[in-house]
Amino acid sequence: MSPVNNDVPVTGKGLIVSFGEMLIDFVPTVSGVSLAEAPGFLKAPGGAPANVAIAVSRLGGKAAFVGKLGDDEFGHMLAGILKENGVSAEGINFDQGARTALAFVTLRADGEREFMFYRNPSADMLLRPEELNLELIRSANVFHYGSISLIVEPCRSAHLKAIEVAKDAGALLSYDPNLRLPLWPSPEEAREQILSIWDKAEVIKVSDVELEFLTGSDKIDDASALSLWHDNLKLLLHFHGEVEAFHVNTVDTTGAGDSFVGALLGKIVDDRSILEDEARLRQVLKFANACGAITTTKKGAIPALPNEPEVLALIKGA
Repeated sequence: MSPVNNDVPVTGKGLIVSFGEMLIDFVPTVSGVSLAEAPGFLKAPGGAPANVAIAVSRLGGKAAFVGKLGDDEFGHMLAGILKENGVSAEGINFDQGARTALAFVTLRADGEREFMFYRNPSADMLLRPEELNLELIRSANVFHYGSISLIVEPCRSAHLKAIEVAKDAGALLSYDPNLRLPLWPSPEEAREQILSIWDKAEVIKVSDVELEFLTGSDKIDDASALSLWHDNLKLLLHFHGEVEAFHVNTVDTTGAGDSFVGALLGKIVDDRSILEDEARLRQVLKFANACGAITTTKKGAIPALPNEPEVLALIKGA
């Protein structure tokens, strides 16, 4: 396959399966207020693994989502959004007894977020190992996941089984810890569980906050990041959340990291040798950075995820 514009490798056609939670974020209609002060809320579909799947599809890749939703209006709405965005919903289960998870998210004046979650328990936490669509997981070229699905049983066992099945079938394992401390019983438990599957993944993305949390060091530098390196790892990405190469008008950082991950995975899914080729990897990361940058220019994650022409236009104009 010949590379296109600016030597960015083409988006591959191999299947990227994203595992975990999909939920509804309720975002205040005005920015820079607390939840209590918000005059109203807009509902925005979200959940990092689902965002990644849609990011892949929006860029022309092939994606599927595996997880559990409530058998309620919101759950069916979310499944519909995945399908509308070209993501396979074959891996979705619906729970009769539990609701789809909700999160109230405030955008502070600086564009950063605060969360309040409604999931006690929500449907995503109740996915059982025997409900997994193993055929779909085995057909993944890349299997991507977070850490929220490690918090409680039975979802934790389902998550561990899915990783094992994907790995045995030869998938590249991609991990974005996506730390959400309010959801964990304690910081210690969060650190222990997030690191419990650390050495399985071949691609890992961490933010400044996650780096500080996992290393216990307040130094945000390469040495600190490299202390998290392990032998199976092919790429450890330290994502700052701001992209120096591209100056954009940031409105909402929601989904920027997911957009970055989706873009990266779409470019390496058919050609993992890019991970060992610095020149091509730099082009891919530049492309992924541009995706992340564009995603911050609109409110909400999914509406803001870019398509390939938008990304190439930003790169060209930079």
